[in-house]
Amino acid sequence: MSQPELLRELQLPQAHLSAASALVRVAERLFVVADDELHLGLFDLGDPAPGRLVRLFEGSLPAEKKARKAAKPDLEALALLPAMADFAQGALLALGSGSTLGRQRGVLLGLTEQAAPRLIDLAPLYRPLHAQFADLNIEGGFLLGDEFLLLQRGNQGQASNAAVRYAWPALRDWLLGTGEAPAPRAIQRLELGELQGVALGFTDGAALADGRWLFSAVAENTADSYNDGACLGAVIGLVEADGQVRRLAQLAGRWKVEGITLAADGSLLLVTDADDPQVAASLLRLPLVL
Repeated sequence: MSQPELLRELQLPQAHLSAASALVRVAERLFVVADDELHLGLFDLGDPAPGRLVRLFEGSLPAEKKARKAAKPDLEALALLPAMADFAQGALLALGSGSTLGRQRGVLLGLTEQAAPRLIDLAPLYRPLHAQFADLNIEGGFLLGDEFLLLQRGNQGQASNAAVRYAWPALRDWLLGTGEAPAPRAIQRLELGELQGVALGFTDGAALADGRWLFSAVAENTADSYNDGACLGAVIGLVEADGQVRRLAQLAGRWKVEGITLAADGSLLLVTDADDPQVAASLLRLPLVL
């Protein structure tokens, strides 16, 4: 068992970020999406002061739990994109899970202070994936060389985890409105194993410079992508360039790790979701030995 270090809770000036679902680091800034919010959380890694929210979608969400769950965009993936047309300093791409028709929205947000969110209809991109996966649930996305990977999360009812690979230039052109939604270059189904008889499912991923990539996965006792279940634990793993999966660490405790990113010192930063709106998400650090 590996014991992560608790760095902070994700507090805001008036409340806290609860259901953290993906994490990106840009220098000392941490960007966090939460699956039950219309905003992005922005935190300073070197400053324990509360973070702030950046609006991604207009409107508001109901406070009541079931109504909020039905209405939320369910942002589950956040990727850092390089400089490209209209985004000279790069951009963030936030992606809905695709688990319902209302969760097929994404957002492009430039990394400048004045950037306004650009909404993306993900339905054309996700349509072929619904044909491949009976229970689509996109939980991670990241650039890996000249490819962009989406991570499909399996569950106890349909334990099919997969990495969906796209040619990055084709996906970039579609995001910028200058091309058609690309078909996947390949779909790589991966076996992650289980904890205490419950299947592990992807929750996020992060690229390494040598072509390998890291992932977080949790054992959540639920039979579908909509309903939450008890979390029995989390693991950090590595996918080799040849597709072989290697488990690096099983975390002590029952942290539901939903987002990961590499720190400047090579350790791994993680954010959690307690599945309780009254509990703040946690930021953790875990040393890595690859």
